[in-house]
Amino acid sequence: MKANDVVVLDLRKVTDMTDCFVIASGTSDTHVRSVGEHVIAELKKDGIRVHHVEGLEQGRWVLLDYVDFVVHLFHPTLRSFYQLERLWSDAEAIEISPEGALQ
Repeated sequence: MKANDVVVLDLRKVTDMTDCFVIASGTSDTHVRSVGEHVIAELKKDGIRVHHVEGLEQGRWVLLDYVDFVVHLFHPTLRSFYQLERLWSDAEAIEISPEGALQ
C-alpha cells in the first residue's frame, strides 16, 4: 500500500505493554485509512485478528492493537507532531528493507 517512512521499534526491553510498534505514514487521510484497512485484511487472512482499532474512520492517526504488536499509521503532520520515535527513543529500531522484509 506504499506507506512511507516505516519504522519498527523493539519495545521488549523497554516495556511489558507490547513487543513492538510498527510506525508508518500515509500521504493523506484516505491513504492512511486504506493502509489501515489493508493491514487488517491481510493479517486476518493469516488468522491474526486485531484486538482494538482507533481512528480508522478519520484517517489522521490509526492505531491497530494486535496485543503483541501495535501498528501506528499517521497523517504526516500528526506523525511529526507526536514524534513516537522520539518518545520511545530507548527502544531499538529494527531495520527493514524497502520491500518490507525484516533484516
